[in-house]
Amino acid sequence: MNHLATSKEDILAASRELMKENGWAAVSIRAVASRCSVSTGTIYNYYESKADLLGDTIESIWREIFFQPEDEQVFKDVVACISWIYKRLEYGNKQFPGFFSLHSFVFMKDEKTDGKKKMLQTWGHIQNGLYDILKNDSKIRSDVFDQQFTERQFADILFSLILVSMIRQDYDPSSVLTLIHKTLYQM
Repeated sequence: MNHLATSKEDILAASRELMKENGWAAVSIRAVASRCSVSTGTIYNYYESKADLLGDTIESIWREIFFQPEDEQVFKDVVACISWIYKRLEYGNKQFPGFFSLHSFVFMKDEKTDGKKKMLQTWGHIQNGLYDILKNDSKIRSDVFDQQFTERQFADILFSLILVSMIRQDYDPSSVLTLIHKTLYQM
């Protein structure tokens, strides 16, 4: 399905399609140019290198996976948020097989990549979102958090569990939800 690329978003859409179909190895300046029915020079007008193209492609994949939900209640309740995150992770794994594990391993070992920087920014955004929800969920018992055990620490724990789920490709949140219920809500 070739189409003429007229914008950076068209190029990123073509890159995402290639990644969905054939994984990381399929994304190259030449392959994207072919998919967009343009010359490689056109792609270079937008991206100086394959690394730059991959960095923006990865960022656009994260955005697709974690689009803004229509229901803002997702961000007012820890249980709703975690359930939504796991559903989106499952969606991401189906749309971009191997994305989470390959992305993590490839970019974590290379200290200088734009892809690693963008991945860490996305992860930081998720962690900060979890922290904000923990601070604002009115159903959380008042005695849960103190100076020895803070909302930030629990957000980090939740995020670590999310990362493990991504690597294991286990998108069943039931254990994490049980932990949340027993830690935050039950006496």
